[in-house]
Amino acid sequence: MLWLLILFVFIAVLVLARIYFSLRKIRAASMRDDWDAQQISHLRALGSDPFQAHDVDFFFGLPSETACRAVRQQLELEGFAVDVQPVPEAVDQIFSLHARRSMRLSVPDMQALSRRFGELAHAHEGRYDGWAAGVVAQRRSD
Repeated sequence: MLWLLILFVFIAVLVLARIYFSLRKIRAASMRDDWDAQQISHLRALGSDPFQAHDVDFFFGLPSETACRAVRQQLELEGFAVDVQPVPEAVDQIFSLHARRSMRLSVPDMQALSRRFGELAHAHEGRYDGWAAGVVAQRRSD
């Protein structure tokens, strides 16, 4: 009878752990999606025209030259300009990969890119550090 109780407790702990980590993963994705929306909202508040193309910079931290080559190859196939710099003072992600592409900023598109880039970086044991873009003034029609 005692072994059934131990088995039940063990299974309950496994189920609770799975629920916890699933909720944590969902929360992290939600925070990333909110960040993309906030960035675009901030640019619009500064007067940026969402209908114009922006030069968008994307940032990755990667652990090796092999990982950099793989990510670089993937991004260049998609039309990104890519450069890689070593980060000698870094402990784990010793390379910084910067990708740039001109594109319109829409919340769903940027959220999808952030999710995909997070997965791409994770697949190569790196991290995706987000994106940045400058203000693009609205065109005046004279």
